[in-house]
Amino acid sequence: MSERATTVEGVRRTNLGAVLRLVHHGGPRSRAVITAETGLNRSTVSDLVSRLTDAGLVCEHDPDPTRRVGRPSPIVAASDKVIAVGVNPEIDAIEIGAVSLGGTVRVRERIAVSSPGVAEVVGIVARTVERWRSDALRGCRLVGAGVAVPGLVRAEDGVVRLAPHLGWQDADIAGPLRQALALPVAVGNDASYGTRAERLFGAAREHGDVVYLNGGASGIGGGLVLHGQLIGGAGGYAGEWGQTAASMADAADRRVEGGVLENEVNRQRLLDVAGLDAADDDALQSALAAATDPAVAVEVRRQRRILAATLGNAANVLNPSMIVLGGFLGILRDADRDAFDDEVRRRAFDVIAERLELSSAALGADRLLIGAADAAFERLLADPLG
Repeated sequence: MSERATTVEGVRRTNLGAVLRLVHHGGPRSRAVITAETGLNRSTVSDLVSRLTDAGLVCEHDPDPTRRVGRPSPIVAASDKVIAVGVNPEIDAIEIGAVSLGGTVRVRERIAVSSPGVAEVVGIVARTVERWRSDALRGCRLVGAGVAVPGLVRAEDGVVRLAPHLGWQDADIAGPLRQALALPVAVGNDASYGTRAERLFGAAREHGDVVYLNGGASGIGGGLVLHGQLIGGAGGYAGEWGQTAASMADAADRRVEGGVLENEVNRQRLLDVAGLDAADDDALQSALAAATDPAVAVEVRRQRRILAATLGNAANVLNPSMIVLGGFLGILRDADRDAFDDEVRRRAFDVIAERLELSSAALGADRLLIGAADAAFERLLADPLG
């Protein structure tokens, strides 16, 4: 193949990826809109869409019939039959979801476990996906899997350096899962994947500077987006908010001497005061809202004060336009959103607070699965016909 042919093919591959990424992250749009957003000409966009359609990656349908001005342009949408599997192993459950291009969770399951090892996670995921292939995902194309781990994951190879609550150290889950599923596997920190999901599909879609904190059974992690880029740090370990010192306005709020944030703002403490042995976030939120024991309200208010102080510090240091709270942290905020948001802004400089928005994770319990699946889609988006 000539150098020119190679260059032309490389440009086409890049353009195919750009179009597929647009409809995956941005949702269905007309060819006319794709032309405007990519800066390509109409004939090139037509050719790219045709190639993606022939490959089963996108589909076209008629535009809104009420639009009567001018010649209507067909709507291009990502195929819901192209699937990546998202996995989130936690100390109390393994959550598995099948996520289609476009970020929609087609099917998900939560399997109760207790501090699963790598082999147990791989076995459960493999059996679940095998069952889905012959049932809920019959006729679908699976392109990869992503694992959102509550721990430190080395960016260059996906090795879990430390997931203390799971008891994993220097653990390779990508290799065994790749072999079990016969699919490429991406592995990353759960909160980083949650950040990715909320930035691309959720509450922070319109924001380029975002602080995200995720609260789960294993503690508190987080992520940071600056100028539209997810910040991973030197090794991929950035965002460990749970290991920062807890900010206390009142010394009486402290429960663990010398404790870090996740010792004080803690999901298990909420379960205990609500009288629950275990629960998903929906059940926990319902139990806290329905509780009549004054101790529940006292604990919720205590954790809200500490969390608000932490976020005020984050706002002053990083000047985000959006702070997103996932998991039980979103539950704490939702107990009284206006009061919580006002407290965070009160703790920030006025000039920082005036442009600061706060939100609970818009994707709810799906956020980590969608983020993990999006990481698994990256190979496809980079080279759709490869």
